[in-house]
Amino acid sequence: MLHRRGVGRGRLKEVSELTRPLPTPVRRAAVAALAAVTAVLSLTPPPSATAAPQRGFHSVVRDTEYGIPHIVAADFGGLGYGYGYAAAKDNICLLADGYLTVDGQRSQFHDSRAAVDTGFGRASSTLNSDIYFQDLKDRRVVEDLVRRPAPLGPTHEVRDMVRGYAAGYNRYLRDTGVANIGDPACRGAEWVRPITELDVYRYVHAFTISAGTGSVIDGLTTAQPPESGLPAPAASPAPVPAGGVWSPETRAELGSNGIAIGRDGTGKGVRSVLLGNPHYPWQGVRRFWQSHLSIPGRFDVAGAGLLGFPGVMIGHNQNMAWSHTVATPTTIGLFELPVDHANPTRYLVDGASEAMTSNRVTVQVRQADGTMSPVSRTLWSTRFGPVLAGVPGRSLPWASTVHTIRDANVANMRALNTWFELGGARNTAEVDKALSRNQGIPWLNTIATDRDGHAYFGDIQAVPNVSDERLASCSTALGRKMFAANGIPVLDGGRAECGWATDADALEPGLMGPAQLPRLTRTDFVTNANDSAWLTNPAAPLVGFPTILGASGTPRSARTQESIVAVQRRITGADGLPGRGFSGKFMRGLLFSDHSRVAELTAADAITMCTAFPDGMAPGSAGPEKVSAACAALASWDHTFRTDSRGSLLYARFVQRLGGAAVPGGPWAEPFNAADPVNTPRGLALAKVEVQRAFADAVADLRQAGIAADAPLGDHQSVTRRGVVLPMHGAPHSLGVLNVVSPVWKPGAGNVDIMQGSSFIQTVEFPESGGPRTQTLLTYSQSADQTSAHFADQTALFSASRWVPAGFSASTGQHVSVLSE
Repeated sequence: MLHRRGVGRGRLKEVSELTRPLPTPVRRAAVAALAAVTAVLSLTPPPSATAAPQRGFHSVVRDTEYGIPHIVAADFGGLGYGYGYAAAKDNICLLADGYLTVDGQRSQFHDSRAAVDTGFGRASSTLNSDIYFQDLKDRRVVEDLVRRPAPLGPTHEVRDMVRGYAAGYNRYLRDTGVANIGDPACRGAEWVRPITELDVYRYVHAFTISAGTGSVIDGLTTAQPPESGLPAPAASPAPVPAGGVWSPETRAELGSNGIAIGRDGTGKGVRSVLLGNPHYPWQGVRRFWQSHLSIPGRFDVAGAGLLGFPGVMIGHNQNMAWSHTVATPTTIGLFELPVDHANPTRYLVDGASEAMTSNRVTVQVRQADGTMSPVSRTLWSTRFGPVLAGVPGRSLPWASTVHTIRDANVANMRALNTWFELGGARNTAEVDKALSRNQGIPWLNTIATDRDGHAYFGDIQAVPNVSDERLASCSTALGRKMFAANGIPVLDGGRAECGWATDADALEPGLMGPAQLPRLTRTDFVTNANDSAWLTNPAAPLVGFPTILGASGTPRSARTQESIVAVQRRITGADGLPGRGFSGKFMRGLLFSDHSRVAELTAADAITMCTAFPDGMAPGSAGPEKVSAACAALASWDHTFRTDSRGSLLYARFVQRLGGAAVPGGPWAEPFNAADPVNTPRGLALAKVEVQRAFADAVADLRQAGIAADAPLGDHQSVTRRGVVLPMHGAPHSLGVLNVVSPVWKPGAGNVDIMQGSSFIQTVEFPESGGPRTQTLLTYSQSADQTSAHFADQTALFSASRWVPAGFSASTGQHVSVLSE
């Protein structure tokens, strides 16, 4: 049964229409229907955690402003049902594409030779992606994990939520029909199909390993033993180039800021404040989607989750708020194994020969004439994990030795358990218990506050148990180079003693136990901007942890410096603003001040350098460049990246040019000093020709693109949505601006698009009395469907530095759906 009442939604034409919420008057019948159903739900006794799943699903979905649904049900099955239905309505094409990927069937519908970035990992061909996911299916990896009892497998609540989610997703498809989907990206596509609960679990598992084995799909799917004892041929069909070291793409692309202010860092009448600000792609399946989920008397949480995750991953409840930042510690490790010369598919451990296991993987590939043909490959594995032909940037030949990879998250079906427990946690102490009990958070830190005034940081996740002693005694030559570059260990697999250790409190063999992992609770503040835990709060540095968790006493990013300095200035009142201490309003102002830490530390030197060039001509790569206009622009620049700031475009190009230049000894006048880590390095080495050339080249970049040195940022940093140009504030990570956006620079044209940056942003304030005060913003809006009313409405808000007030009790909505099955 489905009842829907609501107002019509017109196509958006102007910026004012993009920012305008749907009309607020709602038919009384809709309100009455919602009230009646909600009253029934509130009288329903909450089911016990061990109760048998109920037959059927019942859910109320109410769309609030900007398409954010408030979903109410009497149990988790009903909650998942409404969630799956609403998520599919907004983003059916992205979701269906994701399920196709994890099912290993992309080659049946897309060009098998095309490179692909699915959000679960990159591959040089669609075929390689399919081989990778089909192998997981053949080995029943996810099925085996789902069968395990909690906490290793899903809890009863999670199982019910997933069951309902799959049913709700399928209900949307059944009601709408594939031929009638509004989004032309998949309307009528044969790859849009119903899903099963197993598809949902596969989707979640693929996300947890996307920063690990998902980042080496080509290497895993092309590794083949040498023939006749000869060195291995180049990996086929996509050889991995030799040289260089590897950094997993997911960690390089994703980022985030998290700031938690406790009761000693707040203003009058405020107990704590949280900022959550993940920096994620603006396209593809790794999009956040907002919701408010309620089971009366039992569960009530609001926030956002990534598409395909049936639940809130960043959000708040009545008593606690939390967010995540991409963590420094690696979640993978490599092993180098000596090959048995008598048989290259055997390897030696402590001198004893062991046989590799193999899996003959077959996928169907669409041919030019539309027919399907099977393509098969054999994948090889050892006790230390699957064999690799290489990693991005470096081949790993299968010859006298062979390399394998182990992923700390490969057995992680605990992520959903963790996020559901976080949604119900009443304070930061319970947050820490949920993280420690499940160890299900993949490659992320957690930042949290509560109404008692605590500020919490925890890097409690799945991390390889590799001690400093084991690194020293077991690292290979490649391992020493790679670990220094990116923190990934490569250990001697020929010695059994070099495997990952296991702590008594670890849920899985090979993981560090929670007792070894960094955490900090304060009443002033904690913060993280993707650096290691060391300077979570400079007054209480986190030191003495294994090096695999991240270094201490090393340079911090400019964004880390900006978050620490800005928070300290607000708490002490040294930021020039009225009063002292944080509120939600001050936190929002801090983020959208778009202040550049790099500019604060270097811009004065850049002006000095610019004005000192003889005759105003700087030495550029392509010859002298006239820079006098650039000097004037920088002299009047306010060091921010707001849309009206002038000079910011020039400085962004300069810093990015400087980052790409090889400057002997670095570009800094004053090098990093561990005794002053938030203020060093600083200044520019003005005499170095590489620094001068980077500045001249930045001026040339703007000239060639027809951009004046003092042009407002918003005139040349924007996105276009349905023909409407929306100026974008913010800057790339390298500028030390908290509000990160990553524009795509095209020579001769300037910034042509934004691919990633601030995504789901929330500020949550817990006052001394009353419920939490929350404002949120989903920068790219709820729906990727260009025909949706919620395709760009929040994007227009972001452009104007406006927010969505989100009182914990949702306001009356424009549509009410009563779903039953």
